[in-house]
Amino acid sequence: MFSERVHSRADAKRETRSKVLAAADALFRSDGFAGTTIRRIAAEAGVSVGTVMAVGDKDALLIAIVDEWIAAVHAERSPGEPLPALSVDEAVGRLVGTVAPFVTYFNDDGDLSREYAAVLARGGHRSRTFGDLAGELREDFARIFRAAGHRDPDAAARTLYFVYIGLLFTTSGDAITRQQAAAGLVEAVEQILGEGVTR
Repeated sequence: MFSERVHSRADAKRETRSKVLAAADALFRSDGFAGTTIRRIAAEAGVSVGTVMAVGDKDALLIAIVDEWIAAVHAERSPGEPLPALSVDEAVGRLVGTVAPFVTYFNDDGDLSREYAAVLARGGHRSRTFGDLAGELREDFARIFRAAGHRDPDAAARTLYFVYIGLLFTTSGDAITRQQAAAGLVEAVEQILGEGVTR
């Protein structure tokens, strides 16, 4: 009976958190990050301002929204399964395809992407995107490099990860266009594969 109550409370807390994040996400996208208030998020979620603040301030909510979306994408993949041997062209396609959902997500709302980058730059909040989720993405890259016969797939994965993050933030800051970023990613993948594939 005690454990049922604990589970009920934990379930209610998770449900409330989900409602708050869904409301914040919808408002950030419709009204902009700056135009959204904690009070408005609370009203949209049907909770108190204090409940929203227990989940996090606006910066923390944005980080959590992005982290949870990225975690859901990773959860849909099949980690750890070995891949069949891949040609260089197949590997390029798979590597670009691996980051395509993330690139699309960040490019769908340039203003929100810039806010996300600014929140990270302020340094007040940590993101799983650059912790365990980054490790999952690098492992996805390494599996593909391994299948392509790269002599050092882990180093290649780390290199590509940093190129990808750099291009993502450069694009969100409007320093380069999406097309230039896409071309730069393909060029980097081809370069890394060309340097390391021994077949």
